[in-house]
Amino acid sequence: MFPSLESFVNGKEKICVVGLGYVGIHVAVNFAKYFRVIGYDKSDKRISELKIGIDSTREFSKEEIINSGIEFTSDSKAISKSRFIIIAVPTPVTRNKIPDLRFVESACETVGRNLQKGSYVVLESTVYPGVTEDICVPILEEFSGLKVGVDFRIGYSPERVNPGDKDHTFDKVVKVVAGQDKETAEFIAKMYSFPVKAGVFIAKSIKTAEAAKVIENIQRDINVALMNELSVIFHLMGIDTKEVLEAASTKWNFLRFEPGLVGGHCISVDPYYLAFKAQEFGYHPEVILAGRRINNNMGKYVAENTVKLLIKAGKAVKGSQVLIMGITFKENIPDTRESRVVDVYNVLAEHGVSVDVVDPFADPEEVKKEFDISLLNGFVEWKNFVQRLGSEKKYDAVVITVKHKPFYELDINFFRKILDDKNPIVVDVKGMYSRELFEKENFLYWRL
Repeated sequence: MFPSLESFVNGKEKICVVGLGYVGIHVAVNFAKYFRVIGYDKSDKRISELKIGIDSTREFSKEEIINSGIEFTSDSKAISKSRFIIIAVPTPVTRNKIPDLRFVESACETVGRNLQKGSYVVLESTVYPGVTEDICVPILEEFSGLKVGVDFRIGYSPERVNPGDKDHTFDKVVKVVAGQDKETAEFIAKMYSFPVKAGVFIAKSIKTAEAAKVIENIQRDINVALMNELSVIFHLMGIDTKEVLEAASTKWNFLRFEPGLVGGHCISVDPYYLAFKAQEFGYHPEVILAGRRINNNMGKYVAENTVKLLIKAGKAVKGSQVLIMGITFKENIPDTRESRVVDVYNVLAEHGVSVDVVDPFADPEEVKKEFDISLLNGFVEWKNFVQRLGSEKKYDAVVITVKHKPFYELDINFFRKILDDKNPIVVDVKGMYSRELFEKENFLYWRL
């Protein structure tokens, strides 16, 4: 009853990817190199754009999308044409930092309504251990009228897509897979082995694979939190954190992480998923949540130090003009989900500072919708905007929050142009520029 590997290879059977965001579009494009693929997303706008080759995530070019051969659709009935279904939808947290599984549950309901006998369903979304079997399976069974293990099989393969990273692409990163039983896991592994040339690792169980995914980002979150705490301590001591890290990195086993604003849909979210599940078992995680508290406070810390610099420069805080450069959660992508730059903006605004924000990658409409912030550069082409900036307004301080590639192309003359001549302030959160150069030119310079 279940399809053979050959039936997918020869095109008799199709794969369907449900959810075409940052993760789903990578899954669909890479699988489409070897199989017939249906790309389903409930957003009519997203599908309309993809049909003409526009990828709003900027992960793929127009040619790559058009030439992929993917059948893009917002009609959920198309899911029934496939017998290998991959669910790749967001898993955010609520305002109270509780796992928000609405997208997963909705996707499972949609898949369930269109699930045919003999199908494989694989979840790629980041979840806490138990979601696939304890939440997804009952929904799939309810809305399909089918029985797992008899009429359909379930698996899990945690996504490892790193937006904006052209080196660690989908095909170059080992893929973890798991299935409800050995036979299912081995079949899923064979399917993924086509697009993933780096290899496939079969986890012992679905819960093991779910746990592996969630701790990957927890580990990074805690390491960055350590660097952020060290940065606060070193500033109190008058020591430059970047110089400390350069010295410490000469030891072979020192892990080089950098302080910064930790946002995004993975690192700043995943810890809450495991913490939530741990507390269900009566355990309150100390280290995981401590790391979250530290990282969540860094936007406020950056803003407060900017205010201190304004005072040090003899500028009135209320009514001062500050430019924030970068609002996405990481460099060279348009994604603003869980961006902690907004904390910098909000705290400065609370002090009566007039704040402008620019970003060469962010979508102005999305930023306005999500944060009620109007990007100063709007839809203006970045190079044209940079030439104009500073001609109408001078800023008291500039805060560079994201290491966007276009920012590296700006030299000290650009900052002279946009900043007030009297005690110009540069807050270089990630240490993109030379402290020595700016201080030599009489700038007030600060970095984490």
